[in-house]
Amino acid sequence: MEGLFSELLKYKRTFMGKLIVFFPLFFAVYALVLSILMQNPLAEAHGNTAISYGTFLASVFNWWSFLFLPLGYALFAALAASQEKKAGNYQALLSRNVSPAVLWVSKILGMAVYTLLSSCVLILVVSMTGLIGAEGVLPAGKILAGSLVCWLVSLPLIPLQLWAATRGGIFLSMGMGFAGMILGVVAAPGTVWIICPWSWATRLMCPVIGVHPNGTMLSDSDPLLSCTAIPLGIVVSLAALAVFTLFTTVWFTKRER
Repeated sequence: MEGLFSELLKYKRTFMGKLIVFFPLFFAVYALVLSILMQNPLAEAHGNTAISYGTFLASVFNWWSFLFLPLGYALFAALAASQEKKAGNYQALLSRNVSPAVLWVSKILGMAVYTLLSSCVLILVVSMTGLIGAEGVLPAGKILAGSLVCWLVSLPLIPLQLWAATRGGIFLSMGMGFAGMILGVVAAPGTVWIICPWSWATRLMCPVIGVHPNGTMLSDSDPLLSCTAIPLGIVVSLAALAVFTLFTTVWFTKRER
């Protein structure tokens, strides 16, 4: 626990800490701007006076799962690795006889907590902007489920991106994130989504929010709405988190010996 607290304090007043708030605000404001555009005179003339919550949440969570999760996690990992490199590339901590495995797992846990905080900010700002610009009753359950499911099934990306950032710096980390973003949205609608960690959040937003990976609303008869994907995706993602954490911890331990 001491290692986790150290990680949380390490990024408290850094750029990474600011991004935790900025990213959710950006996506929520983007959706709010969309709702305001729907209220222009031309839209009102056609009876479109406000954006529906379905469209609002589809816009937010499609972009959140498609763009933020792969690229945001890649950037978080790159910033974390860069800060460690500037501070001596872990040598100061290792000189205190702290286990490399403990250091690595603490860093993964620290990023997990920070991304959870970002998801909590998303819940708050989406609820607030929805009350301002969306039409209907606030679907609090969908907002909560969408945010937490996205966070949970994206946890396996943390050890992968930390490995890439520590191994090859920001270019490898962002390159992996960009490739994962493209691969994830391509794989999500098909049957191979289950083997691509970058597609899990995008795929699960189909039954949770009702949005296709391409950003369009799903029809009521669309098979992508099947809720059987939710427990499957969660179980596979947790198993992948354990496997990726184990393998990257072994790699980091050997690297620092």
